[in-house]
Amino acid sequence: MSASQKEVFQLEVCRACDSDNLLLFLQLGPTPVPNGFLKAHHRHRAEKFYPLDVCFCKDCGLVQLAHVVSPKVMFKNYVYIPSTSETMRTHFADLAKQAVKKTGAKEGDLVLDIGSNDGTLLKSFSSFKMKILGVDPAENLAKKANQEGVKTVCGLFTLDLAKKIRKDEGEARIITGTNVVAHVHDLNDFLEGIKVLLSDEGLFICEFPYLIDLIEKIEFDTIYQEHLSYFSITPLEKLLKKHKLFLLDVQRIPVHGGSVRVFVGRKPLKSSKQVKKLLQLERKKGILKPETYLKFRRKVDKVRHELVQLLWSLRLKKKQIVGYGASAKGNIILNYCRIGPETLDCIVDSIPYKQGKFTPGMHIPIFPEEKLLKDQPDYTLLLAWNFADEIIKKQSEYRKRGGKFILALPKLTIV
Repeated sequence: MSASQKEVFQLEVCRACDSDNLLLFLQLGPTPVPNGFLKAHHRHRAEKFYPLDVCFCKDCGLVQLAHVVSPKVMFKNYVYIPSTSETMRTHFADLAKQAVKKTGAKEGDLVLDIGSNDGTLLKSFSSFKMKILGVDPAENLAKKANQEGVKTVCGLFTLDLAKKIRKDEGEARIITGTNVVAHVHDLNDFLEGIKVLLSDEGLFICEFPYLIDLIEKIEFDTIYQEHLSYFSITPLEKLLKKHKLFLLDVQRIPVHGGSVRVFVGRKPLKSSKQVKKLLQLERKKGILKPETYLKFRRKVDKVRHELVQLLWSLRLKKKQIVGYGASAKGNIILNYCRIGPETLDCIVDSIPYKQGKFTPGMHIPIFPEEKLLKDQPDYTLLLAWNFADEIIKKQSEYRKRGGKFILALPKLTIV
């Protein structure tokens, strides 16, 4: 079923620089909302599918989706919760320590987390006795966070909301946004909101998947309707300058297959050597050249061909195959490669609210992860490959019994 015009619209100009010089280089859709898991009695209903086309702006270099799906569709009832991952809990604790150290924040200073989810990151700041506030558009997660004592405003972060928060709570010494900026359509309004709310001595610290990692590791499953922009540092720095915000430092971090942690301030201080280093790396890697993205498209096609060929060769040998991790990334792989229940008997996942449901588009049943050892399938396609180390360690008994994991990205591998 096609989506209505109220739910999705086509981008006519670049969301960063307003240029209409956009190159369409990859089409992965149409696909359903990747976190739109289905209850058993809903799986025979017609689903809504949305375009998943990717463009490169030849003027500023920003890679972005060609269509925007309404945030009400994407975020009203959100199912990704980072607190379920030990990797992410450790990651957030490290981020909080670093943020306090870099800003010299003290007890009582305000820290705001945009896209605060269930409040996991903000809880890490509580140990420093800071004043915490979350903003998140997901009604289910905002309710959960408030119930757990993390004050959270349910809504999208905008300039108007920033003005209200400043009036009610004062300036923020620290503003965080992990995997949020990439979700924002109106980047100009968003950054004006940051500028209004951030104190002169404060930092806006954001994280998002890094475009170089996406390209080099062929991480096409990072591309889905929530992620509107795919940043490199070059267009980001231009965009920040436009709003009189300054890129002070950047760190490459391993989460989600390769991301960057960016530090932004209101004062025009000297950028770190790492900022200059990454700008040089992007020029060297051809990240601003259209041909880079045309080559990427060919590599994506090759991944699909090799993965489908492997899975079907195993099925022809009567091997049992399941999936591990009912993730948004995994659902992009499943839908783009057209991998359904005829190939994967089921998907196992540790998160209770996904269990008993079916994956969007391909309608593969989801079971608790205990089913992996109970059934002992020959092969398991690791769909949540960004947590591969954590999962493989956790499922050591499965491997001892002879089970094998298949990793599709960045290179097709059997572990």
